[in-house]
Amino acid sequence: MVRERKRSFSCQCFFLLTAKCCWLLTSMQKTEAQEHAHSIRLEGDIILGGLFPVHSRGDRGVPCGDLKKEKGIHRLEAMLYAIDQINKDPDLLPNVTLGARVLDTCSRDTYALEQSLTFVQALIEKDASDVRCANGDPPIFAKPDKIVGVIGAAASSVSIMVANILRLFKIPQISYASTAPELSDNTRYDFFSRVVPPDSYQAQAMLDIVTDMGWNFVSTLASEGNYGESGVDAFIQISRESGGVCIAQSLKIPREPKPGEFDKIIQRLLETTNARAVIMFANEDDIRRVLEAAKRMNQTGHFLWVGSDSWGSKIAPVVQQEEVAEGAVTILPRRASIYGFDRYFRSRSLANNRRNVWFAEFWEENFGCKLGSHGKRVGNLKKCTGLEKIGRDSSFEQEGKVQFVIDAVYAMAHSLHRMHKDLCPGYVGLCPRMSNIDGKELLSCIRAVNFNGSAGTPVVFNENGDAPGRYDIFQYQITNRSTAEYKVIGHWTDQLYLNMYIQTTTLTVSLSLSASVSLGMLYMPKVYIIIFHPEQNVQKRKRSFKAVVTAATMSSKLTQKGSDRPNGEVKTELCESLETNTSSTKTTYVSYSNHSD
Repeated sequence: MVRERKRSFSCQCFFLLTAKCCWLLTSMQKTEAQEHAHSIRLEGDIILGGLFPVHSRGDRGVPCGDLKKEKGIHRLEAMLYAIDQINKDPDLLPNVTLGARVLDTCSRDTYALEQSLTFVQALIEKDASDVRCANGDPPIFAKPDKIVGVIGAAASSVSIMVANILRLFKIPQISYASTAPELSDNTRYDFFSRVVPPDSYQAQAMLDIVTDMGWNFVSTLASEGNYGESGVDAFIQISRESGGVCIAQSLKIPREPKPGEFDKIIQRLLETTNARAVIMFANEDDIRRVLEAAKRMNQTGHFLWVGSDSWGSKIAPVVQQEEVAEGAVTILPRRASIYGFDRYFRSRSLANNRRNVWFAEFWEENFGCKLGSHGKRVGNLKKCTGLEKIGRDSSFEQEGKVQFVIDAVYAMAHSLHRMHKDLCPGYVGLCPRMSNIDGKELLSCIRAVNFNGSAGTPVVFNENGDAPGRYDIFQYQITNRSTAEYKVIGHWTDQLYLNMYIQTTTLTVSLSLSASVSLGMLYMPKVYIIIFHPEQNVQKRKRSFKAVVTAATMSSKLTQKGSDRPNGEVKTELCESLETNTSSTKTTYVSYSNHSD
């Protein structure tokens, strides 16, 4: 249940000196009830903050746009679900109730910053010595909730903005989705932690894929912003340290692309004919529009896409672009569907979920109906009966970050539990020493947690607050030229492990191949090389994270250090050497387009 929040002052007589205090209180409560119909408040002994992109970014100066059913509502409900489970657990924070204050970021960093000021209200001292009510009485302060920790945010840009405020007030923050490497800087974001790995691990995994494929001349493509740019920067930096991969071009997709922008990007990528592999750190919409442009320009089968976790195993970017996306290798933090959450969410209804102030809007959106005259949807829509059922009258698939939201809430709970054991041994409920929780003490407890998360994998943090890197490797395949789907072809945990099992419609072969040949075969599921050119199936030497074999053997040819070159500048002597060898390398690895460049 969301309750109304009063203002800091119950009355402000400098506005209406002649007004009575009771009238002012009543009018203010009405105003605040309208203003804070956009937040969720759960009562508790300890209050956690929550930041979720319930709505998309608005247009033309409007802060909030359309409802985000999965990334918004699913994730938000995952936090509420986790709190319910913790409050029912007799062994975790016994006799202590967790509460919550959940806000909508509207997928915009500046709006999220304004919203997050709510979390620090209780820590700001108020001076009302000069304020009196009309009858001369001193004002009555409404005590705001004291937030001890924050779950969120989703986008890295939002987490960066919010982290700068929360650290000033020593409020720990645990994100369930922000992966920008910048957030690993413990000197700037010392109160920030995350249950997802940073993109620096992801960049290493993508480089391992590239090197195992034998590609040494690639292009990069990033969406403008923290996620895309920092991800590509990490890939370029690691590739320079490894010394075996050269960057042909490093292109950026503008935040507000002009008409024809994506066609120009494809044209630019085509300028370096030998760099057919494209490393993508781009958002979902940009991925879709890049594929559309490649299809429009008849480049189906030319590019070898390697996509980051923003592509992952999503259907939206590849709908109606199946052929141009075929063969794409994508990466995704290892995760699992949480059965308990599925059961919980399918049971949600308008009657039993009044605490979620956005649930009525979700209901209309999910079932394509309208809730009477006060509904938000416009047009001639059927009226909602309230008896609709999620999963029966609408499709339902758990959003991919639900597991991480649950793990983030549990990480905070385990940290508070440890603090309670240290400060309140044998005490039932909160002891006086935990009436004002010290943020630095809580942060040290967060960094020390080690428990099995909702998917059974360990939840731990390093000294920078980062989770370990665990990824599944997918490939987008079309079987029988009709059914398209993502298939898991391997995983990455500190190093790359690829499945060595190749299956086609006419022949199944199980062989011990090099990872490079195996992945190359997956791009075109045939056994052409093995049958007709077995001499090309040569085991390649594996490179470690800091492999410098290629750089060491060719260092005498370098006229300039790679680290001194600006991004996108090509054809140092090393690049020229690698490029001239590209054609001979690619005869060994058959691409999914059945031709080499």
